[in-house]
Amino acid sequence: MRKIGLLPVLLFVLNTVFAQSADEKAVRNVMAQQTKDWNNGDTKNFMNSYWKSDSLMFVGKGGVTYGWQQTLDNYNKHYPDTVAMGKLDFNLLSVKRLSAEYFFVVGKFHLARSIGDLSGAFTLLFRKINNHWLIVTDHSS
Repeated sequence: MRKIGLLPVLLFVLNTVFAQSADEKAVRNVMAQQTKDWNNGDTKNFMNSYWKSDSLMFVGKGGVTYGWQQTLDNYNKHYPDTVAMGKLDFNLLSVKRLSAEYFFVVGKFHLARSIGDLSGAFTLLFRKINNHWLIVTDHSS
């Protein structure tokens, strides 16, 4: 009897462990795709990893920006061409599951540019929306 009772628990634990690993891999893949899109000079595709909502929150040196379109407009304003964009590299310091619906990511970014490098730190809140991991809050400094 005991073995039968433990089987559902074991299956649940194994499923949870592998589901978390798959979700973490998906979040990491989003970050890798962002790097690729940025380095191709493609801010529009770079923004595909963000929640396309007026409730998206971006916190930067200029303060808080709300909205997907406003965030894209700010990227295009501050990085109008590939020279300004440079080549992006992320160093992910922590990718932590908060719940089945949220991940919290902490990292560093570096832009190698001929006009002067930029670097800083970021925190991202990812939310699983329609089975896609999307950034709902970005704090970059």
